[in-house]
Amino acid sequence: MKILVTGGAGFIGSHLVKALVEAGYSVRVLDNLSTGSLENLRGLSLDFVKGDVRNYDEVEEAVKGMEAVVHLAALIDVSESVEKPLDYLEVNVKGTLNVARASRNVDTVVFSSSCAVYGEPEKLPIDEDHRINPKSPYAASKAGGEAYIISYANLYGYRPVILRFFNVYGPKQSRAYSGVITEFIKRAARGDPLIIYGDGEQTRDFIHVRDAVDAVMRSLKSNASGIYNIGSGKATKISELAYLVLKTMNINALPVYMPPRPGDIR
Repeated sequence: MKILVTGGAGFIGSHLVKALVEAGYSVRVLDNLSTGSLENLRGLSLDFVKGDVRNYDEVEEAVKGMEAVVHLAALIDVSESVEKPLDYLEVNVKGTLNVARASRNVDTVVFSSSCAVYGEPEKLPIDEDHRINPKSPYAASKAGGEAYIISYANLYGYRPVILRFFNVYGPKQSRAYSGVITEFIKRAARGDPLIIYGDGEQTRDFIHVRDAVDAVMRSLKSNASGIYNIGSGKATKISELAYLVLKTMNINALPVYMPPRPGDIR
């Protein structure tokens, strides 16, 4: 199978590309390298195209000859989205629209969405029937992207798979991915205090990047379509996470509490 991975030089993307290549797939990567790195793809046999999902012509050219598209390219920082909403509209909404439009002759489109689309949870655990209630421009952009993936699936007939990832962590995670686990570990290693925004009672569902990759691989092999939550099913308080990191790294310190940031979910 010939597969295009947008954002394939990034955190989740590079792990996915490695798994795809090792499984024998023919892989093309489209990435503008704004946050990703070619170093993440070193030694892998693939076709790399430097391009931007905001440019329809570049997307259309990259999609040519592909049987499936995995669309990972996105801006993903909630706080930044509040400050730069138009950037998130351009990359996450227009970029996803371009991918959907260009996929007229593709069999399958897998879209990387986010649990952020749910907003404040009205029930736990959150299932796929939970209402959509975005609290940030980032969350709204992911909800909009989902709508375009589904609408063009109805127009073109490709199989749409929307994966609502919870909080992914693991190797190669950068500050750009805004992962709290990675941020806590890096701050602790530097001797900086761990910063908790809010009271620390907010919970998150953390999933390792290898499990996120496994979900995408299964989506490509399956005939199923629809929307799927991808998480561990276990809630962890941010305060508990902070103390776990400090204990594991043998650091005798307390986290610093700061006011909640706009768009943050409890």
